[in-house]
Amino acid sequence: MKIFLSVTSLKPAYGGPARSVSRLAEALVASGVEVGLWAPDGSAVDTPFVRKDSGVQCLHGSLEAAMAELGKADLIHDNGIWLPHHHRLATWAGKWGVPRVVSPRGMLEPWALNYKRLKKRVAWFAYQKMDLQSAVALHATAAHELEQIKKLGLRAPLHMVPNGVDLPLYDGGGAKRHEAVKTALFIGRMHPVKGLPMLVEAWSKVRPAGWRMRVVGPDEGGHRAEVEALVARAGLAAEWSFEGELDGKAKREAFEAASLLVLPTHTENFGMVVAEALAHGLPVITTHGAPWERLPLEGCGWWTAISAAGLAAALTDATRLRPEVLQDMGRCGRRWMRRDFTWSGVAAWTRLMYDSVIK
Repeated sequence: MKIFLSVTSLKPAYGGPARSVSRLAEALVASGVEVGLWAPDGSAVDTPFVRKDSGVQCLHGSLEAAMAELGKADLIHDNGIWLPHHHRLATWAGKWGVPRVVSPRGMLEPWALNYKRLKKRVAWFAYQKMDLQSAVALHATAAHELEQIKKLGLRAPLHMVPNGVDLPLYDGGGAKRHEAVKTALFIGRMHPVKGLPMLVEAWSKVRPAGWRMRVVGPDEGGHRAEVEALVARAGLAAEWSFEGELDGKAKREAFEAASLLVLPTHTENFGMVVAEALAHGLPVITTHGAPWERLPLEGCGWWTAISAAGLAAALTDATRLRPEVLQDMGRCGRRWMRRDFTWSGVAAWTRLMYDSVIK
């Protein structure tokens, strides 16, 4: 089986899809699939997320050049929608009769559809709906994303396969228990969809003693300055810190130094950072905008309303717990990731999806 796997970018600043699509490519190769990985910005050739010895073929140049480099594919798996290269892939697949699976990656969620709404409505009727209708399958990473796609009345078969996560050696125990000031961590793009203004409001209501908020990630469109201004107006500058993107060892150390992850998002199709935090033994607070309703059921976090009040209630609960309790919750999350979210399992489920649509 030969798969042409595409994603908008494989640069670290692109966020979750850059990491998850790269790891999917590696896991598929390990399962016996031939994979060509391509991004229109050329980032496949030097992405830090694909190991040089993984066997993934990182493709160069334009779409046509990349297709020629890989040779005839059995299937195209495109990640994302709306952008010109997605439409070119749909057109190319139709012209050459190659089946195409599309993973919208949260871009059909209500918040996402309403962001730059007019441009998207024009694109929807000009080409995007038609391109989705022509796919042989649509792939969601969580049940709520699947339900949202159903509401749009698209006729392509629907499949649900989650992302996977790597389990680090660190298990969340030890040094954090003895720290005088505990760290709540946000890692992600500083973008309006991530809900940071809600978190500022929530934190100002709670002002948890002995805690600080560390915000880590690339700025998009000047949103960091907007959030920093809100923090200053709320008198929280001494408790909040901001820094740019971290990756590799620095990112692992950020997880290891924290006692809690907070993702105050409006919408996520998966929320890769939640899985990463749980794998590092961190309990998590996130909103109903992320598909992590099992957090409280698995004993490893809080799943709250998309509001400052909901976040404040969860922060109050979490920051009043003894460090040992938080660490026990984190270990529950780590066991959950080991049980249900290994990349080898995700690759097996993805192959079943491919098998169902390749004639």
